[in-house]
This record gives sequence, structure tokens and C-alpha cells, in this order.
Amino acid sequence: MIGTGRIRLFRTTHGPVTAPPLLLVHGWGGDGREWSPHAEALADRFRLVVPDLRGHGRSEVPESGNTPVEMADDLAALVESLATGPVVAVGHSMGGQVVNLLAVRHPPLVRSVVALDPAHGAHGAEVELIPARSAAYRAQGARAAADFVADAFSPHAPPGLRTAHVRTMLGTPDHVIAQSYAGMYTDPGAVGVRPHSEAYLRRRRRPALTVWTSREAAAWESGLPQLPGSRVEHWPDTGHYLHEERYERTVRLIGEWAAR
Repeated sequence: MIGTGRIRLFRTTHGPVTAPPLLLVHGWGGDGREWSPHAEALADRFRLVVPDLRGHGRSEVPESGNTPVEMADDLAALVESLATGPVVAVGHSMGGQVVNLLAVRHPPLVRSVVALDPAHGAHGAEVELIPARSAAYRAQGARAAADFVADAFSPHAPPGLRTAHVRTMLGTPDHVIAQSYAGMYTDPGAVGVRPHSEAYLRRRRRPALTVWTSREAAAWESGLPQLPGSRVEHWPDTGHYLHEERYERTVRLIGEWAAR
């Protein structure tokens, strides 16, 4: 556990202190344990920092402010406190939104971004479901979110992965689930819905690698202005937790990107 001057975050570090730094950020209702295999595989080449976001895992659980913007600012304070230098910031789902916000709000701390099925770009039917989902998360918290997570895996998911994420989600405080979702999609300034996503991505001034499991989402983001060196990939036939369903491919992707 480390105090950042803002909040106490649990984090682990792996690999040589002098190696290029990688920040691995989990998603909504998760924790840093999902990055354990990746950290082991990459620790011979990089300095890995693996936090639990505020309200999640073993980190402090505030009564309010459990939003991606606050999480991004927490990570900025964490990176500064560890004196890592600019990081390659890797995030999944809500963590993908968080690392993009980190790059937008604190560009000197970020060398580049890897966003895996990030929580931005919602449109159409997904946007229509947001009010009902928000109400369910306010009323039922983690129980409603666990039902959503249970449907997020492909038939190729490793045994036990679905159950592990359902258990982790159920262990996340209900108010954190509701506040985090609102912070992604409905709060003033939230960037999860497509027009707002496009505005905040235009403010990102760091190269980015974005991987989508949706062909339509990949095509949409590919059509946005990109900084030199950035790219968007589509991984078909993969569930939302692509970094775990396709662990070896993800390790190669991150390692090659970060070694550039």
C-alpha cells in the first residue's frame, strides 16, 4: 500500500527498477491480479507497476469520487511518487478509459497508451441501455454488475476465468460499482459515449495502440485522427477480457509496442 497524497493505493512492482516502466491497469469491478501472468512474462524486460484502482481490490475505498477521472489523477500521483519516468500505460475496459484520461490530463507522465476494449465509444443500442443499467447498479450494485460480467466471455475463455471475474465483481463495494459506471457514461464530463469519446481522444497527445473485439468499434476508432505511430486492431472471436482469453498474444503485443 502506498499513499499518493490523494488516497492509499495497493500496488505491486515487478522487474528491474532501471527498466522501461509499464503501468498495467484493470477494469471495472476487477483488480490487479488479472495482470499477474503478464507481469511475470514481462518482468525480465520492463519495470511493471500493477495497481488496484481506488475502491477496488486492496486499495482504499472512499465514499465518493470513485470515477475514472479521479482514478487517472490517482495514477498520476502514483507514477510521480515512484519516480518511474514516463510510462507505457496499459488499461483494459474502464482501465482503458483511465489510461487515456491519464495521457490527456498528465501527458508528461505517459510515453504511450495501450487500450484493450476500452470503455469509450458507446453508441446506438448500447447507449439506449445506459439509463436502465445505471438504475440497476444504483439499486443492486455488484449483483447487477456480476450478471453483466458473466456474459462477457467467449466460448474460448479458459476454465475458471468467468467465475474469477464474477467473484471479484461481487467483492467490489456496491457504491463503487454505481459511481464508476456513472463516471464512465453519465456524469457531467463523462467520456464513454461516442461524441464525448471523440472529443477526449482528440486531446490525447501520445501514441496509442487500441485493440477492439468489435469490428464496428475498431472501424470507428480507425477513422478518427491518429498520431503518428498509433494504430487500431480488431481481434475477432474474443470476449471482453481479451487480455486473459488471449494471454500470450497480449504479452507479445505489449512487449513489442513498449520496446519500440
